[in-house]
Amino acid sequence: MTTLAVTLWVIALVIGVVVVAVAAVLLTLVLRTARQIDAGARQVWTAGKLVARNTIHIADLKQTNQAAADILETAGGILMAAQRIHTHAQSCPGCPACLLGARS
Repeated sequence: MTTLAVTLWVIALVIGVVVVAVAAVLLTLVLRTARQIDAGARQVWTAGKLVARNTIHIADLKQTNQAAADILETAGGILMAAQRIHTHAQSCPGCPACLLGARS
């Protein structure tokens, strides 16, 4: 083999080693970035599950609000009836006997 052939062979080998080294570094960077993305996606997934778990009962609040509105409406009716009884009792000298007698 001639010196030129050996020199070209060595240069080709060095270039090949450099290319492999650069490729290894780039692949390592890609792998590290992929792992960071995966970790971030897992955090987002976990946070999403926690949000879903904490907000699943919001739909039940509509029913609770409706029940509270119904209770408030009923309480208003009871209050009005109690006020009518109170007003009647203050102006009627026979109360509560007249009320009890009226129901017999």
